[in-house]
Amino acid sequence: MKLIIVDDNASVRTTLKLILAGEYDSIVAVGDPSALPALIDTKPDIVLLDMNFGNMSMGMPAGMFWIKRIKECPDAPAVVVITAFGEVALAVDAMKAGAEDFVTKPWNNNDLKNRLKKAIEKNRKTRMTDQSLQKAAEIERRKARQEEMSLDEIKIAHVKDTVARYDGNISAAAAQLGINRQTLYNILKKQ
Repeated sequence: MKLIIVDDNASVRTTLKLILAGEYDSIVAVGDPSALPALIDTKPDIVLLDMNFGNMSMGMPAGMFWIKRIKECPDAPAVVVITAFGEVALAVDAMKAGAEDFVTKPWNNNDLKNRLKKAIEKNRKTRMTDQSLQKAAEIERRKARQEEMSLDEIKIAHVKDTVARYDGNISAAAAQLGINRQTLYNILKKQ
């Protein structure tokens, strides 16, 4: 599993890396959140994100800005916010923005480890649910399109889907459809 730590305090980054070293295969710790877009491309499982970097982004704590940017990414990782300022309102805002959890400094090591694991599990379940809903919506769209298609259009769509399912292998697709290769080619030419 991959963890990204973003905190402007070098001692906090070092301490977190030492505490969490046995829990993750890869830990990257940075002091500047502007590195996040490139780091998110490495497909981390979780980001442990400080809320305050001594600056504001669009009138909000920098951490809040970055939560929103992270959660806009496809297959966004879990986000756990960590801050020395444990205000309830800030925690609520962070959760509304998409963070899975909120930890205050100083933290309890075992509690932090458990919260990070739970955040990853929660994020994975949410992503799986979202993917299932997207697949269901696509099935419904296909069904609606098919109801308006002619028989020839349905046949061509089915043939194309079969060819795609066999990664373009015409022989395998033809065998699955119960037709010969030439008939398959003729159907595909009609599109």
